[in-house]
Amino acid sequence: MKNEYDNKEFFEQYAQMSRSREGLAGAGEWHQLKKMFPPLEGKKVLDLGCGYGWHCAYAAEQGASEILGIDVSERMIAEANKRSPDARICYRVSDLEQYEYPEETWDCVISNLALHYIEDLDRIYRNVHRTLKKGGTFLFNIEHPVYTAREGQDWIFDENGSPLYWPVDDYFYPGKRHTRFLGCDVEKYHHTLTEIMNGLIRTGFRIEWVEEARPSEEMMGIPGMKDEMRRPMMLMIRAGKE
Repeated sequence: MKNEYDNKEFFEQYAQMSRSREGLAGAGEWHQLKKMFPPLEGKKVLDLGCGYGWHCAYAAEQGASEILGIDVSERMIAEANKRSPDARICYRVSDLEQYEYPEETWDCVISNLALHYIEDLDRIYRNVHRTLKKGGTFLFNIEHPVYTAREGQDWIFDENGSPLYWPVDDYFYPGKRHTRFLGCDVEKYHHTLTEIMNGLIRTGFRIEWVEEARPSEEMMGIPGMKDEMRRPMMLMIRAGKE
């Protein structure tokens, strides 16, 4: 994985986002993602791309017995240790693609907004399937393929700066995309819905729940939020290991 998050300027901009300042309450998708979590009481949880550790802290609140949060960014792990400490949580600097994924170790693997930085999703799926115990859950949130299809990932605006429409182009050509995020050049990977879903099925997962992120009713009063309803931005999936 390329690591933009240890870029000082990028990280400082990320720290200003509502999900960074307010935790899960500031994440627009949380009202949906929270409902998708399986029971975590007494469970072992792995968080791939843990960021500030908000989901690790939630797992601890729900009674998880052991939690490992990994992230490729040293800055993220330092922030997680500061903001989301708990005796049951261990944070580790590790690339998602280089983590060892010990066999049948974890009851639940979660990943929030990290997998669109991965080129080979199938490899991650296989590793997660191997490291989950029988009956375990893989819950992840990835940028929606309608959002990632076109480089630039932005609206087409009119002469007054108002968004006209969200363009979708090159959808059926998966691969690397260059975009601007928080004022920095960022590399992501576009995966079609076919790749995302069928990759899980091929690996042996049972797809249990699929949701596309949309603002909550409480958030609809925020300026510009109605425009967010015009484009799917995130795709959340819960899959089970038989």
